[in-house]
Amino acid sequence: MNIMDFNVKKLAADAGTFLSRAVQFTEEKLGQAEKTELDAHLENLLSKAECTKIWTEKILKQTEVLLQPNPNARIEEFVYEKLDRKAPSRINNPELLGQYMIDAGTEFGPGTAYGNALIKCGETQKRIGTADRELIQTSALNFLTPLRNFIEGDYKTIAKERKLLQNKRLDLDAAKTRLKKAKAAETRASQLNSARLEGDNIMIWAEEVTKSEQELRITQSEFDRQAEITRLLLEGISSTHAHHLRCLNDFVEAQMTYYAQCYQYMLDLQKQLGSFPSNYHCNNNQTSVAPVPSASSNVIGSSALTSTSGLVMTSPSNLIDLKEGSGSRKARVLYDYDAANSSELSLLADEVITVFSVAGMDSDWLMGERGNQKGRVPITYLELLN
Repeated sequence: MNIMDFNVKKLAADAGTFLSRAVQFTEEKLGQAEKTELDAHLENLLSKAECTKIWTEKILKQTEVLLQPNPNARIEEFVYEKLDRKAPSRINNPELLGQYMIDAGTEFGPGTAYGNALIKCGETQKRIGTADRELIQTSALNFLTPLRNFIEGDYKTIAKERKLLQNKRLDLDAAKTRLKKAKAAETRASQLNSARLEGDNIMIWAEEVTKSEQELRITQSEFDRQAEITRLLLEGISSTHAHHLRCLNDFVEAQMTYYAQCYQYMLDLQKQLGSFPSNYHCNNNQTSVAPVPSASSNVIGSSALTSTSGLVMTSPSNLIDLKEGSGSRKARVLYDYDAANSSELSLLADEVITVFSVAGMDSDWLMGERGNQKGRVPITYLELLN
C-alpha cells in the first residue's frame, strides 16, 4: 500500500511538472512569458551538431544508393542488419552479365571469334564484379558504419541531453514566472493595511516569495549543470568531424583502388580484343581479312607474318605452294566459322573439305568446296591433309 501511495504521489508530481512546462511553453509562444536564452557559444554548438546530423544522414543514404542501386536489396540488407543476421550472398550485376557472356560464348563456340570475345568479356565482367563486391565491403566497414554509428549513437545521446536541457530551461523560466507573480502579489498586499486579513495575506505572500526564491535557486542550479553536460557533449562534434575525415579518406582510397582495378581490367581486355582482325571490330563492316581462331597452337605452319591489325599469323610453305599452283587439296577444318557474306563458305569443326587457289584472291583466303557448295574460306581455320 505504501508503494502504491509512493507511485501515486510520483505520478502526480510528474503530471504537475509536465503541466507547468506545457503552460510555460505555451505562454512563451504567445509572448506572455519571458524565455531564458542560451549563451551564444552553446547555440553555435547546437547549430553545428544539427547541421552535422542532417548532412551525415544525406551522405549516408546517397552513398548506400551509390553502392547498392537496388532499393529492394537495400531494404533486405537493412532487415537482416536489424535482426543481427548475415544477409545471403547474391550475385551482382557485373557478375551476372559476365556469366551470361560466358554462357553465350560457350554456346556459340570458343573457337569462333565472337564466342571467344564473349568469353573474354565475360571473364573481365566477373572480375569487375568481384572488385565491386570488395568496394562495397570496404566502404561499408570504413565509411558507412562510422557515419551510422554517429547518427544512431552519439547524436541520439546529444538529442536526449538537449531535450533534457530544454525541460530544465522551462522549469527555470516557470520558477522565475512564479517568483515574479509572488512578488507582485506581496507588493499589492502590503499596500492594503486596513484589515487584519490583509495582514495575513502579506505573511502568506512573503512565505510564497521565499518558497519561490528557493525553487528558483534549485532550478537554476539544475539548468546550469545540464547546460554544462550538453556543452561538453557538443564540443565532441569537432572530434566527430576529424574521425569522419579519416573515414572519408578511406572511402576515397577504396574508390581509387576499385576504379584503378576496373581500368586495368578493361585495358587488358581491350588488348585481347585488339588481337582480333578488323572485320570483328564491327559486324557491319565486312573486309577480306581472314579471322583468326583463339587456339593458336593448332594453326598450321611456322613462318610468321603481320596483318593490317598488328596480329601475327602463320603462313606455311605448303599453303603458299598451293596458292601458287593450280591443284586442289583436302583440308580439315579446325574451328567453326560463320560465313560473313554469300561469297564465303560456313565451316564446321573437324569436317573435311576441298580447297584450291583462285587467281587474284587475297593471300589469307582459299576457295573451299563441300559437295556442290563453294565459297571463300580463311586459311587459318584449315589444316592440310597429306
